[in-house]
Amino acid sequence: MSEAATAARSGAGAFSGFERMVAWRYLRSRRKETVISVIASISFLGIMLGVATLIVVMAVMNGFRAELLTRILGVNGHLIVQPLDSPLEDYAQVASRINGVAGVKYAIPLIDGQVLAQGNVGGGTGALVRGIRGEDLGKIQIVASNIKQGTLDGFDAGEGVAIGKRMAESLGLVLGDTITLISPDGDVTPLGTTPRMKGYKVAAIFEVGMSEYDSSIVYMPFSEAQLYFNMDGRAQTIEIYVDNPDNVDALKPLVEQAAQRPVDLVDWRQRNETFFSALQVERNVMFMILTLIVLVAALNIISGLIMLVKDKGHDIAILRTMGASRGAILRIFLMTGAAIGVTGTIAGVLLGVVICINIESIRQFFSWMTGRILFNPELYFLSQLPAKMDPRETTYVVIMALALSFLATVFPAWRAARLDPVEALRYE
Repeated sequence: MSEAATAARSGAGAFSGFERMVAWRYLRSRRKETVISVIASISFLGIMLGVATLIVVMAVMNGFRAELLTRILGVNGHLIVQPLDSPLEDYAQVASRINGVAGVKYAIPLIDGQVLAQGNVGGGTGALVRGIRGEDLGKIQIVASNIKQGTLDGFDAGEGVAIGKRMAESLGLVLGDTITLISPDGDVTPLGTTPRMKGYKVAAIFEVGMSEYDSSIVYMPFSEAQLYFNMDGRAQTIEIYVDNPDNVDALKPLVEQAAQRPVDLVDWRQRNETFFSALQVERNVMFMILTLIVLVAALNIISGLIMLVKDKGHDIAILRTMGASRGAILRIFLMTGAAIGVTGTIAGVLLGVVICINIESIRQFFSWMTGRILFNPELYFLSQLPAKMDPRETTYVVIMALALSFLATVFPAWRAARLDPVEALRYE
């Protein structure tokens, strides 16, 4: 005890070796301090799990949004051009002029139409037919690079179509089979409009990884779509893919000028505003809810330190008698509580990173253990569980956890520093 007395009387500086030594001894468990040790352990685990949960959940939500955005913007255009004055009969010339606009990757004439698709099994399913030229379909890399069966070679020349993998499975179709498409907008007869029904050979099967697209989209040669939907010599819309989707506002005036006719422009944010707004709201709410886990763990630090101060009242009196200042006592208990928060935060970050890296393997493991499909692609659109850590967001989580941990130590440390040697003996 002589070394401690010498250090205390010498007025050692803030956060000196003496203060760190005492704080470390208070962190170590002893038989009579089992309850305090348990509370400290629970606080450590709470902060670790809270930080890890926050990091994992936010990473999954970021990955979910990024994957959906990649697939939605990969399949659909970033800017949609629709004619206002007359049918789009000069679609090739308009698309060529728009292709010359700086910032535009390519402009694709399209024909869209809803149909009922029938195959070898089942009663049929709703589908979106997209009439597109073969050269343009090759530019949509998320489709062209994910052809699982068949080929897009000679797409324009043949009467075959490309369908998604999930549609093929649900309709019992394989490469070379015939898919029957039924459109309500058919031929006009004296008895009324009759549905148009035609069969097409399955020339290719693709899988973009988003169940909504893999189960509903049918790509048809542009010339065939013109015949099928009674749109001879014209297109329905022109979809524009740009280099920077966030810069579509700046490109709108240039596209209107290049079109050289009255057009209506709809960008990807307008088409998906409700969906991505809902994702953002859900993300913010989840962050607030999961922050409460860290807050509860921080409250455990408060209760543990208050019990520690009460238990160490006699030691505080001795330290004050030896010459330790109130500031030294304050710093000792600050370090004791902060050590729990810092180590818990570091452990939480490491645990969160490990889980994020192996998130898909963990999902498959729990699916195997429970015998149930976790993260069903039919409900969540994606075939795999994504996770994308944002360094800035992770930094916010770490700062928030450390701030709550430090704030939790202030009141117990302040109470310990205010005790004088006489009053401290009452905590014995």
